Amino acid sequence: MQFHHRGYVSENPRIKPAAGHGINRPTEIPDEMDVLIVGTGPAAVTVAAQLAHFPSINVRAIERREGRLTQGQADGIQARSVETFQAFGFANAIVDEAYRNVEMCFWKPDEKNPENIVRVSRVPDDAHGVSEFPHIYVNQSRVLDYFLGYAEQAPGKVLPDYGVEFVDLEIDESHDYPVAARIKYIAGPRQGEVRTVRAKYLVGGDGARSNVRTALGHKLEGDASLHAWGVIDVLCNTDFPDFQVKCSIQSHSSGNILLIPREGGYLSRLYVDLGNLDENDAGEIRKTSLDEIIRRANAILHPYTLDVKSIAWWSVYEVAHRVTTGFDNVPADRIGQQHPRAFIMGDACHTHSAKAGQGMNVSIQDGWNLSWKLAAVLEGRAPASLLDTYSSERRVIAQDLINFDKEWSTLMARPVEEWNDPQDLARWYEKTIEFPMGFMTQYPKNQIVAGLEHQHLATGFPIGKRFKSTEVMRRADNRWRHLGHLHEADGRWRVYVFADGAAPANSGTPTADFAQWWLNDAESPRVKYTPHNSDTDAIFDTKVIYQQDYTQVEPGDVPAVFKPIKTPFGLVDVNQIFASGHGRDIFRDREIHQDGAIVIVRPDQYVAGIFPLSARHELKTFFAQHMLPAK
Repeated sequence: MQFHHRGYVSENPRIKPAAGHGINRPTEIPDEMDVLIVGTGPAAVTVAAQLAHFPSINVRAIERREGRLTQGQADGIQARSVETFQAFGFANAIVDEAYRNVEMCFWKPDEKNPENIVRVSRVPDDAHGVSEFPHIYVNQSRVLDYFLGYAEQAPGKVLPDYGVEFVDLEIDESHDYPVAARIKYIAGPRQGEVRTVRAKYLVGGDGARSNVRTALGHKLEGDASLHAWGVIDVLCNTDFPDFQVKCSIQSHSSGNILLIPREGGYLSRLYVDLGNLDENDAGEIRKTSLDEIIRRANAILHPYTLDVKSIAWWSVYEVAHRVTTGFDNVPADRIGQQHPRAFIMGDACHTHSAKAGQGMNVSIQDGWNLSWKLAAVLEGRAPASLLDTYSSERRVIAQDLINFDKEWSTLMARPVEEWNDPQDLARWYEKTIEFPMGFMTQYPKNQIVAGLEHQHLATGFPIGKRFKSTEVMRRADNRWRHLGHLHEADGRWRVYVFADGAAPANSGTPTADFAQWWLNDAESPRVKYTPHNSDTDAIFDTKVIYQQDYTQVEPGDVPAVFKPIKTPFGLVDVNQIFASGHGRDIFRDREIHQDGAIVIVRPDQYVAGIFPLSARHELKTFFAQHMLPAK
């Protein structure tokens, strides 16, 4: 991380000085605010963390619980989420305390003795190198802690208001704060009091039984699978040899188990097959006792046993696959004519099984997709039409998730005798691994995703998909760095200029010509949208990557636009210049054309467009669709 550019820092540089609404932040919820967040689930805390970076925005988050979550139901963290944690500055810390998944073992009935189970295969977790980040398991409560810690340390100093419940809302566009929300204090000295507060925008991340969804008139639509599972977080002694390895376990006649190791080295989660439901009496299965779940687990694991010493958490649930009828308050017949004021995210929008570990992960991406857009609109950097893209982008992803999870949960529950080949489940898991890892998302063309006309210039960065990092040499300190890891959750657009084959120069090359235009021309998006008297990279984090070996790149030969100026001292940042070296060649690894390319990446790490170094009109047109000139 970079710091000291605002002045010498001797304390923890991750704790930012309070600014704007973060200064003397009132303990009481104000009557009016910019954003009211309902809930503190994964999507909601991501919004809180991102908006806390912008102290000009007045943000409050309410939660009906009296304090932090202590036992989260979700625990699987896919690699895409860990990439996101990197942007928020806590990837290393959470990986250190989590269980790191490296493979999945598949167990089936022994052909010679079907009453016993045997291991039949092992599948590496990421055999194809989809991501440099790991797949981990850690309690959801810790994920929330990290996001809320980031929000508290950011300039906006956002903290949840616990013991406060959302009741309902009304929206009046004639008011400066159009959303009137009734809230109720359900704990503390004001318990029972109901009051109305107003907000410019309201974000509902209040779970599958969302009051915000109900207030917006939406409902979850879909169906249940009529199959039930018991889930236990168990501390035990066992002779099962893979108790600390992710496993799919299929018995001959007792059902199936999905075993998920947990952080700490002693705890594991077991999803235990409870069988099909009677559609006329589906509620009866929810009465299954803890003892019965443990008995069934032991039957499935035969000849191995679990000697249970403690249960940290347990539940019984049936699998349901449902998507909400809407992601915001705009009626279907008003889309494109009316801009949203209230949104729902996470489990309020999509419910599914826990088998693929997608609930928390998809929710985090819901929250980040929306929050950077809210910040841009509220700070006057983007028109309100930018917010239309939240629903159009995330609803498709939610439906894709439901479709995937239906197939995965069906396969997990399929009786062993219905499989032609005991290896088929393992093959399906390996073939589809990119989806549960979080990397299949590809946003279509819209105002913040360009067309595919220039995709051939950088085929390793598919437009609409997340920016897949790789290593480059940073010229300032001659160290290799993962380029994507420098992308912080600061709301800025990334402009990666992959230089043409000429040596670095201040003039006379396509890269230098682009640099001069990007730095100085009145029609350049950098000039047009960057506020005066701010860092010259305040809106566009512009980096250059040369094809030459780093030993052939001298900072003095690099155009000034790649050496931004920082306020208040006018310090020159030389950390944005990169090259090849020590076997690292991003041009080779990401199939970047030798004539060079410009790769534009959104604030939430998705590739927004690829353009040639000669692009002028195309860049102006692209950013004009979703940005407002600086005042």
